[in-house]
Amino acid sequence: MEYLLGIDIGTSGTKTVLFDHAGNAVASSTREYPLYQPQIGWAEQDPLDWWHAVCETIKEVIYKSSIAKEDIKGIGLSGQMHGLVMLDKDGKVLRKSIIWCDQRTEKECDEITKRVGKDRLMQITANPALTGFTASKILWVRNNEPETYDKCRKILLPKDYIRYMLTGEFATEVSDASGMQLLDIAHRKWSEEVLQKLEIPKEYLADVYESVVVTGKVNQKAAELTGLMTGTKVAGGAGDQAAGGIGNGIIKEGLVSTMIGTSGVVFAHLDRPMIDDKGRVHTFCHAVPGAWHVMGVTQGAGLSLKWFRDNFCDSEISAAKFMNIDPYVLMTKQAECTSAGSRGVIYLPYMMGERSPHLNPKAKGVFFGITASHSKNDMLRAVLEGVSYSLADCMDIIRGMGITPNQVMASGGGGKSELWRQIQADMFNSTICTNKSTEGGALGVALLAGVGAGIYKNIEEACSAAININEKQEPIAGNVATYKRYHKIYQKLYYDLKDSFELL
Repeated sequence: MEYLLGIDIGTSGTKTVLFDHAGNAVASSTREYPLYQPQIGWAEQDPLDWWHAVCETIKEVIYKSSIAKEDIKGIGLSGQMHGLVMLDKDGKVLRKSIIWCDQRTEKECDEITKRVGKDRLMQITANPALTGFTASKILWVRNNEPETYDKCRKILLPKDYIRYMLTGEFATEVSDASGMQLLDIAHRKWSEEVLQKLEIPKEYLADVYESVVVTGKVNQKAAELTGLMTGTKVAGGAGDQAAGGIGNGIIKEGLVSTMIGTSGVVFAHLDRPMIDDKGRVHTFCHAVPGAWHVMGVTQGAGLSLKWFRDNFCDSEISAAKFMNIDPYVLMTKQAECTSAGSRGVIYLPYMMGERSPHLNPKAKGVFFGITASHSKNDMLRAVLEGVSYSLADCMDIIRGMGITPNQVMASGGGGKSELWRQIQADMFNSTICTNKSTEGGALGVALLAGVGAGIYKNIEEACSAAININEKQEPIAGNVATYKRYHKIYQKLYYDLKDSFELL
């Protein structure tokens, strides 16, 4: 039997899943690690935490499955996008990684826009200068930690640091590289012009490949630490969103997915690059060779619910531990106790600033409309709805670009919640589907590795073998009308509070 390994290096933890050639999960393992926030709006993680989590989870899935390591034919890597990993001449990490949701680089975004030109930057990278993207982080380190920058010799993304630790190779692929703001999106290669204008040496960057290409093989040291066989092929893989797109079968036009993890994403396949001229959604290279995708991102999706859990749900956490279930199960039950619209409580999910549709690192989270008659249940449901309003904003922009979804696939942790899926169905006024496999990004990169290893002829064959529609939820007419009314208030609140965010 041939097996494939999908490794997803996320923000809250790393998940490693072993799949058979039909896309069935044989064994999985997850390890969490900390997020460091030394200042408000900053977000960092230690790359060695990712590596230790990868080693532990690989060993565990091999042990759980009892398969021979020789039967693992390929490894795919997915990871949180945009994170900055800086290595010195010896390949050692120089500082904690500044990750995707960090908002410290507003001045550097202005610098990038001035150096490259606003319109030219959009033409080449398909996006305006964004605080979350990697280029602004590079400039921040150069401007604020020159001693660290002077020692830097390689710049990697989170999953590509894991590739380096597994194989010793410096490589990336087009989908993840798209989020660095250094890639020529249309031509799928590093932009000499942007690099020159930003004075970033090209040799600091990894070689860039298509996502199905084998970029290295497991070396002896990594084999000893993980239990893998030396020489196991490691494919290019994908950034987490493109990986999730593959894992949900979003490989042709007309297909759209939503993913609620730490962030929330609406993701649509493109056969050609299309750009929102206002920069409200992002266009990147897809993990499908010769294809692109557009996505809208809300920064604080699952993050909002986790924050609420950690600060206000001690009793649910304790009860869930006693019952041996996930606290989110109990929290969802509580949210179901109130009606659509949360009895007038509206939540703005801007806990880490925002990207879509409002490019504003200073935006803040808000509960609006609370009265003495409201309960925690109302606030809980308002969190689910606030995140979904933001995704609905993204969906509206994508539809405005002429992209009409034939179906919407829900995934991520939020996609497992029947209530959260129903809220999305009602807000989008669209059928919501789920895939039989809930492994998302890990499955997506395992399939990419399967193509690289020759198990599948191409991505289409891989998705056909592994992806099946599980269940569908239809919108509820009464809820559609309710959310349409409240969505207008939700949208107005941002503009009413925008100046106050700046003052705060």
